[in-house]
Amino acid sequence: MSSVMSSAGTVARHRLFWPVVALAVLLLACVLKSNTFLNITVLEGHLYGGPIDIVRRSSVLLLVALGMTLVIATRGIDLSVGAVMAIAGAVALSQIAASDNPESLTVVLSAIGSAVLVCLMIGVFNGFLVAVVGIQPIIATLVIMTAGRGIAMLITGGQITTVTSAPYKTIATGYWLGLPVAALIAGFFFVAMALITRRTALGVLIESVGINPVASRLAGVRARTIIWTVYILCAFFACVAGFIRSSDIMAADANNAGLFIELDAILAVVIGGTSLAGGKFSLVGTLVGVLVITTLTFSVTILGIPANAVSLFKALVVILVCLLQSPVVRQKMRKRRAAPVGTAPAPVEVPA
Repeated sequence: MSSVMSSAGTVARHRLFWPVVALAVLLLACVLKSNTFLNITVLEGHLYGGPIDIVRRSSVLLLVALGMTLVIATRGIDLSVGAVMAIAGAVALSQIAASDNPESLTVVLSAIGSAVLVCLMIGVFNGFLVAVVGIQPIIATLVIMTAGRGIAMLITGGQITTVTSAPYKTIATGYWLGLPVAALIAGFFFVAMALITRRTALGVLIESVGINPVASRLAGVRARTIIWTVYILCAFFACVAGFIRSSDIMAADANNAGLFIELDAILAVVIGGTSLAGGKFSLVGTLVGVLVITTLTFSVTILGIPANAVSLFKALVVILVCLLQSPVVRQKMRKRRAAPVGTAPAPVEVPA
């Protein structure tokens, strides 16, 4: 019995315990409201249902949060990811719209390649400001956050660029092996980064730079290169997320594409247990945080919560999860569980 309680206590102390509990509660609430929420059906070889919708809609946020996790692990922050998404969609769709054959796969791949190059340049610029110039990350990335949407509007001529291109639309709405292509893209990059950061030295180097950049540099770690790398990766993942978002609506909306997604990405990273102070990070935790936020958005709709209270409801849930993860709260909860029942508090000595 004691071993079972000890194992339960170990599980409860895990940093992902409360996020997983929150996810389970949200799913349970959706099931109680709609009995068929977790049902998965097959139609024309494609999977449909509540869980499939959650996975598909999580793809954009997962990609952005994936890069944000690496940046935060180095004591940084990237506020430009939303603007990078807008620029990626603007470059790709403008090039497709200007072509004679928008349905051509070659045209679509060329447009995607051009957008990737532009976004990588933005990542290089962010990394240069942080790693070389020494500007605070929140200020350095704020430059692109404010100017990026203006750049996207210049690319689209201030208009919402719309196109009709089946190959490009497949990115967000297509299916492969019965699963949404968007979810497969996000899953591929997630697994790739999980393997790279844990099977190679990159993950350790990122954590060492985040824990103590001076010590890591003295130990021979090229801290500037690592910081540069994570900002480039963050811009790349935001670029791919921009493709999915613009492909979903087949339009480049410079004003609204990726608006405030950087805040959801930071929340997902924090819910997943990665500290904003840098150091150790958890990609699995980030995945759980993304699922919590996406499921929370779904539950708001299913539970019929008024639109004007959606933001407040989301904020309350996120605050509750973050408080339960707080080291201070967790320590006090452990002390209360460890204190014997009926034990009187220790007397307080009053100085004479």
